[in-house]
Amino acid sequence: MRLKMCSIHVKDPVAAHQFYTGILGFDTLMAMPEYNLFIVKDPGSGDKAGTVGLLLEPSDNPIGAAYMNGLHDAGMPAIVLGVPDVQAEYERLPGLGVTFQAEPSEGPSGTSVVFDDGCGNFVQLHQD
Repeated sequence: MRLKMCSIHVKDPVAAHQFYTGILGFDTLMAMPEYNLFIVKDPGSGDKAGTVGLLLEPSDNPIGAAYMNGLHDAGMPAIVLGVPDVQAEYERLPGLGVTFQAEPSEGPSGTSVVFDDGCGNFVQLHQD
């Protein structure tokens, strides 16, 4: 068994696709704008059989919208992305319009920082 795909609810899948590919550097795994369907994948993952897709799920479902809004209102990240250097991303991303909740912090599991993706979610960057 392996993880094939997971999803996050977003306010606008087109805008989310642009953000995750253009700002964060993800690659497009599948884009079907006519169906409002966008799936991204880790940059550089190529066509490996183990590639995990991230579905940018429209939040037009009341349950999905409530979950997305509830997490955002609580300031909780919807997903955690691993990066080699949290501080470098913290310095790079504001120049691209990304807003962080606070400065990076260190904890028992590593360094992390949280930003707003502008599409309804907070995203945590984590470095071991």
